[in-house]
Amino acid sequence: MKKLFLLLTVALMGTWAMAQQAIDYSVYDDKFNIYMANDLGRNGYYDQKPIAELMGVMAEEVGPEFVIAAGDVHHFEGVQSVDDPLWMTNYELIYAHPELMIDWFPICGNHEYRGNTQAVIDYSRVSRRWEMPARYYTKSFEEEGTTVRIVWIDTTPLIDKYRQENDQYPDACLQDMKTQLEWLDATLAAAKEDWVIVVGHHPIYAETSKDDIERLNLQQRVDTILRKHRVDMYLNGHIHNFQHIRVPGSDIDYITNSAGSLSRQVKPVEGTVFCSSEPGFSIISATPKTLELRMIDKHGQVLHTVTRTK
Repeated sequence: MKKLFLLLTVALMGTWAMAQQAIDYSVYDDKFNIYMANDLGRNGYYDQKPIAELMGVMAEEVGPEFVIAAGDVHHFEGVQSVDDPLWMTNYELIYAHPELMIDWFPICGNHEYRGNTQAVIDYSRVSRRWEMPARYYTKSFEEEGTTVRIVWIDTTPLIDKYRQENDQYPDACLQDMKTQLEWLDATLAAAKEDWVIVVGHHPIYAETSKDDIERLNLQQRVDTILRKHRVDMYLNGHIHNFQHIRVPGSDIDYITNSAGSLSRQVKPVEGTVFCSSEPGFSIISATPKTLELRMIDKHGQVLHTVTRTK
């Protein structure tokens, strides 16, 4: 039995080494690199632990400046407080690689809205790397001669379904939708960076079995503002698969990032450039002339690259 275990261990290490050797890290050289991860909170189950370890190992070469955490870090009923044990089992003990001890910029997903959403914000005072100043916010970054503005929006209160189901999502109907949309319009109007990226938990366009109202509300309320200001990318999670969609009349790349734990099936629809049911995460790389997003599977391989140029 010990001999068999040793042989299996050697085989697994060999497979891992081969996979690592096959990764072309040169594509991240001399660029402003950012990780994106979402739909994580499964207490380490499914593919969460191996993907978390992969993120850390790849970070040694990629050198991400920070992590965009696009919601549902905690699945099911969210968290009850900043002391909820789920902070440890969903996040701290899973994303424990030294290279992941960088800033994480989160937003709430629909599952956070089932619990104490204020605790998600307040956790910024507990964890050094959890940086969530508000339910929606923006930051401008400059690195490697490149400027990038990222705008994080709070999509759950922008969708009628969640506002009406106040027994399950008690905080959603309490949020001022009009104020957030006016803020988004003003923020994007003032943006002067090389690249402008908007991040929300829910998709504006995607293939999904989830209620149509989720996408229709965001098309009516958010997409009109994004198109008006000609943002470069809209990034979201929620669907648990990878999707890249382009739609007539818009120059925006609409990108769904897959789950970092449990993924789901997907099929192409009108506007689909690429889709995959693989779990994983994404790496965004920017220079003054190019903006790239690479969809990474659980083996570290690039499934698809979204490229924008000036």
